[in-house]
Amino acid sequence: MADSGPDKPVPLAVIIGAHGVTGEVRLKLFTDGLDNLKQHKQYNGGALTLKSVKPHKMGAIARIAEITDRNGAEAARGTELTVPRSALPALDDDEFYHIDIIGLRCVSDTGEELGKIFAIYEFGAGDVIEIERASGKKFMVPVKAIDMRGDPAIVQAEFVEA
Repeated sequence: MADSGPDKPVPLAVIIGAHGVTGEVRLKLFTDGLDNLKQHKQYNGGALTLKSVKPHKMGAIARIAEITDRNGAEAARGTELTVPRSALPALDDDEFYHIDIIGLRCVSDTGEELGKIFAIYEFGAGDVIEIERASGKKFMVPVKAIDMRGDPAIVQAEFVEA
């Protein structure tokens, strides 16, 4: 897997704006649900303290102790809420955290050097991996076409774009 040391910060959400006038913030979640956020009280190395979080149609609404008014909430827009990689639960062998595969080297099953995993996109029909070649050109491959159990990841050649 790509280098994702135990202290590497992993974003669980990002502040996307203010909610009301008392300092609550709107969050875009990078996790399956609120329970994953509620497991942690301290974020960003202890700089942010999660007091409460509730569902919202576009993600979640949170109260963070250090943000006390609307101006503070607006100023925090774009701030990721991160925890160290070591604070996340262990996974089964066939599961992975996105942070663990971003930057993972990729080769085709015919041995062609392809580049590195650049991003993961979750679509209703299935997840897609974006691979960036050394030239900077990117192409997408369905997750089912990649074996990510080792380093490098092996991509089925019929899904490789020139």
